[in-house]
Amino acid sequence: MTPPNTRSAVHLSTRLRRSKAKKRLGFAACAVVIIGAAAALTVALTQPRVTGRDPSTPLRYLGVYQPDAPISYAGVEQFAQAIGRQPNLVSYYSPWNWPFQASFASSAAAHGALTIVQMNPRNVSVASIADGQYDAYLRSYAAAVKQFAGPVVLSFGHEMNGRWYSWGYAHTPAQVFVAAWRHIVTVFRQAGARNVIWLWTINIVDSNPPIRAPGPWWPGRSYVNWVGIDGYYYQSSEVFAQIFGPTIVDVRALTSDPIILAETAAEPSTGQPAKINDLFAGVSAYGLLGFVWFDQNTQGRVWRISTPEAFAAFRQDAKTFMRTRAPALRH
Repeated sequence: MTPPNTRSAVHLSTRLRRSKAKKRLGFAACAVVIIGAAAALTVALTQPRVTGRDPSTPLRYLGVYQPDAPISYAGVEQFAQAIGRQPNLVSYYSPWNWPFQASFASSAAAHGALTIVQMNPRNVSVASIADGQYDAYLRSYAAAVKQFAGPVVLSFGHEMNGRWYSWGYAHTPAQVFVAAWRHIVTVFRQAGARNVIWLWTINIVDSNPPIRAPGPWWPGRSYVNWVGIDGYYYQSSEVFAQIFGPTIVDVRALTSDPIILAETAAEPSTGQPAKINDLFAGVSAYGLLGFVWFDQNTQGRVWRISTPEAFAAFRQDAKTFMRTRAPALRH
């Protein structure tokens, strides 16, 4: 079993194989024009009704992943001190057959934060999940989430439109993934776990390495509340519209559900303070809910914020970002 505070080598390699966002300028310009219309759609986002949450109150989410989660909340606390505010969204990665980490979610709630759980079916047949062979585990998990009562964000098999995971397109047919997703949501609903925000998390689309458009994996709006997009800054020349714009267009062709960046960061070599500015500006311009900063260094990639200049940029941008309400949400 993978230790709770360690991402597997397979997942860590994702960072190395992530998109370089080498989009042609002509395509990028076209995407910006199209996104102008797509961003307007996000003014009317769908906010799920969940226990303990007033859906009429639009929020912005400033999130973080720390490598000691969910064993400890200390990393989140240290990050909060460094940026001068508590994140209101925290995430952790859960190997299959792990129970819901209610103590971590309780710590998050005590700090005013929602918890994102990325449930990963590592070393498990996705078809067997769809066929109901893991229903006992899912019912137990659903019961624990229901007992927690507060809202919990759940995602299953993130980045399935890439090929690096066993549940990705090179290993698991899209229709099998969709069947498993729908089955999981159905089991939770039958168990009465209605306090779940279902987060469907994809990787940014690119051609090198091949990362496919997400359409074949879309389970349908009745099974999804939020859409997550994972993407990173690798080069100093990259900007938000290049990295995320084309994928947002693809998502908007499927749904008007709220979009959040479920994993993102920038290496210092890209000019981290400037990329932090660009990230906050891009999330605001495209009308997204917010983002989760992946604050862990992985196999030669440096994602953690460590310099005074980068922390200063984050603190300043966070003040404006969290002071401004998100677009009014349709519910």
